[in-house]
Amino acid sequence: MNDKLHFLKDIAINAGSILTTLFRKEFDIEGKQGRELVTTADRKSEEFIISSIRKKYPEAGVVAEESNLKEWERNEVFIVDPLDGTNNFSYGIPFFCVSLAYELEGNLKIGVIYDPIHKELFSAQKGRGAKLNGNPISVSNRDKLIDSILATGFPYIRRLREYSKISEFSKFLMEARGIRRFGSAALDLAYVACGRLDGFWEKKLKPWDISAGGLLVREAGGRVSNFYKLEWNYRKDHIIASNGKIHSEMLKIIKRAKRVD
Repeated sequence: MNDKLHFLKDIAINAGSILTTLFRKEFDIEGKQGRELVTTADRKSEEFIISSIRKKYPEAGVVAEESNLKEWERNEVFIVDPLDGTNNFSYGIPFFCVSLAYELEGNLKIGVIYDPIHKELFSAQKGRGAKLNGNPISVSNRDKLIDSILATGFPYIRRLREYSKISEFSKFLMEARGIRRFGSAALDLAYVACGRLDGFWEKKLKPWDISAGGLLVREAGGRVSNFYKLEWNYRKDHIIASNGKIHSEMLKIIKRAKRVD
């Protein structure tokens, strides 16, 4: 398993170099759905990552954002987000990353997130902990929501009431010390894993947004679940991640907000 961890670290760093080469330069921007964007940087990064995977592991499946690949049926699957935080990238905001995960026989085994601007490489291997630039990391120790800083994001399609998040956001706003909206779910999860944030929740996400980050949180001693159940399925579209100590409080607020909606 170590060989795949090193492989994912290497291609994440190299993909990150592609992004920084194009950052704050001229590049093409396309619209996707709602307010979602895709850029030349997304495509170049993903092309590099997928070609690297196909070359070294030709039998493995790939699940990737821009190529719309969903090869879940393979024994080994690489889950690829070539640029998480595209809107930030497009507007020159230095908060984005490459997020990669590896699944074996339906089980998430490795997660790697690379922030090329700050040169921070987060990695996790199931059962072996989480690291930042090679040093072990752990979640925060805060045990009350009122003392906690949370992060969230908003779906690109917001007009439908079930996607708006207004009721749950307002409830968290009243109960937590503060809420941040950074614009990259993968990095938000990495920040929970290393204790910079105490919790994160979001709707309408994809496996490439949360697979690596969710594993990081778990391996750093935190807790991850779906909104209304205790278990976590990274193929579902919503997630709560926390240091574990405030998780029950977060779940209660989510459930209260659902009743209001």
